[in-house]
Amino acid sequence: MTAAIHRSAIVESGARLGEGVVVGPFCHIGAAVEIGPGSLLHAHVVVAGLTAIGSGARIFPFVSVGTPSQDLKAALAEGRVAIGADCVIREGVTINSGGGAGTQIGAGCALLAHSHVAHDCRLGDGVVLANQALLGGHVEIGDHASIGGGAAIHQNVRIGAHAFVGGLAGVEGDVIPFGLASGDRAHLFGLNLIGLRRRGFSAQRISRLKEAYRRLFGKEDARPLRERLDGVAAAHAGDADVLHLIDFLRAPTQRPLCAPRARTGGR
Repeated sequence: MTAAIHRSAIVESGARLGEGVVVGPFCHIGAAVEIGPGSLLHAHVVVAGLTAIGSGARIFPFVSVGTPSQDLKAALAEGRVAIGADCVIREGVTINSGGGAGTQIGAGCALLAHSHVAHDCRLGDGVVLANQALLGGHVEIGDHASIGGGAAIHQNVRIGAHAFVGGLAGVEGDVIPFGLASGDRAHLFGLNLIGLRRRGFSAQRISRLKEAYRRLFGKEDARPLRERLDGVAAAHAGDADVLHLIDFLRAPTQRPLCAPRARTGGR
C-alpha cells in the first residue's frame, strides 16, 4: 500500500512518505520531510524543515511541525525535528525546529491540544503534555514524565523521568525524577506516587525512593543538599532508581532546583 494523499494536499518533491501514510485535506509537507509508515495526518497539518516523524504517528488538524524557532534574536533558519514512533499530536500543537541535534521527541508521546514544544527541546519516551502546556527552548523531559494543562516550563529546565508537573504551574527550576511539582511558581511536593504505581513500580521500589527523598529533602538534616548526596548514594548503592535521582542532582544545570517550599539548606 502506497501513501494516500488527498488531492487538496501539497507534498513537495523530495518528501519521503512510508507505506500506508495518509495525508488528509489541505496538508502541506515540505521537501526535506520524512514520515514513517502507517502515519495519519488528518487535515490542515504543516510539516516543514528537516523533520523526521516515526511510524504510526497520529497528527490532528492545525498542527505545525518543523517551523523555525520563535526566538526573536535568532535567524529564521530551517532546523531539525525528530519524532519517534507511535506519537499522538493533537489539534493546534506547535513544534519548532532547533539547531545542531535539533528538537527531539521520543516514542509513544502524547502532545495534547495547543501544547507547544520550542526549539532544541528533548523529550524522552512516553512523555505527556496536557492541553496548552508550554515548553521554552532547550527544555529536557525524561521518560514517562507528565506536564499538566497550562503549565509553563522555563527555558533550559530539566524535568526528570516519571515526574509530574501540575496544571497551571510555572516551572523555573529542575524537577527531580519521580517528583511531583505544582504551584503558580512550582515547588516540589514529594514523589509522584500515583504515577509510579500506575507505571507498575513495586511497593519496594517506591519505599526505597521514599527513604532517599526523606534523607535528601527532610528537615532533620540541616546540611545543604549537595552534602547529603554521597551518604544517600552509599546507602542505596545497588538501587538504580535512587542512583538515577542522585545522578540527576549532580549533573550540571543552568537552572536552580525546584525544591520543597519549607526545605532548609541550599543546593
